[in-house]
Amino acid sequence: MNPSTPAAAAADPAALHEPVLAWYARHGRDLPWRRLTATPWGVFVSEIMSHQTPLVRVEPVWREWLTRWPTPTDLSCAAPGEAVRAWGRLGYPRRAIRLHQAAVVMRDRHAGAVPCTPEDLLGLPGVGAYTAAAVLAFAFGARSTVVDTNVRRVLARVVSGRALPAPALTGAESTLATRLLPAENARAATWNVAAMELGALVCTAKAPACQSCPVADLCAWRAAGSPAYDGPPRRGQPWAGTDRQIRGRLLALLRDTERPLSGADLAGAWASDQERRVRCLDSLIAEGLVQRCGADRYQLPGLAGVAVTA
Repeated sequence: MNPSTPAAAAADPAALHEPVLAWYARHGRDLPWRRLTATPWGVFVSEIMSHQTPLVRVEPVWREWLTRWPTPTDLSCAAPGEAVRAWGRLGYPRRAIRLHQAAVVMRDRHAGAVPCTPEDLLGLPGVGAYTAAAVLAFAFGARSTVVDTNVRRVLARVVSGRALPAPALTGAESTLATRLLPAENARAATWNVAAMELGALVCTAKAPACQSCPVADLCAWRAAGSPAYDGPPRRGQPWAGTDRQIRGRLLALLRDTERPLSGADLAGAWASDQERRVRCLDSLIAEGLVQRCGADRYQLPGLAGVAVTA
């Protein structure tokens, strides 16, 4: 079998390793959590922050967090509301609360360190299978299967010959990703991040730069004539006019002040529909992102100097 054909790549994963790893060594972005000096805590924070968030937005916030809270114990000693405030506009602010909760667990159960076993990582608030695998690989150099959207797209095209993967991760995809892992721990960890980077920078969803791809000659999708996606419709998540937008506006008002705000202060977040605004505020309270602090007063959670009511 010719080692430079799509069939060879599917049959022999090693055919993909060298060109992708060599490409990553030249073109991978120099992100602080990828450096040898990065701590497991720095890697952990980066994984929580980068979920469904572009890395260009993550990096400045990550730097601020690691300067302010360089260890899990540092963050655990801060008020949860400070974590929400520092999260800024990264999106999905529940992640800030989960990150704070995880830091508390690390302090109380793991001697202030990021745990290094799958079981202990999965026991942290907000950590699922993907995050646990990523931390094991990138913080501890373990051989674990890390499959994000970018990896799924690269494997769908290069190995399976499809324009895009299925809307949700399948068992077959996970099995394929595991089969493609190099045998050595360190090489497997680098392969994971290299495949991610290839999907983020070259094998993009809408306009893949196939002329710059290190495995273009091994790509089953290109060999098939780059057929269009023919699976279920793929719909992006809306933002304008949604509860997510209203919740974001409420949190922005609370982040930008040092004092509790009244219901009237918050009315401008969504003046056109008071019922929806109140419902969104109640949901933020239920999730621990906002705290009532007296009659008709609200603040970010756990901030000092204000009596809190249930």
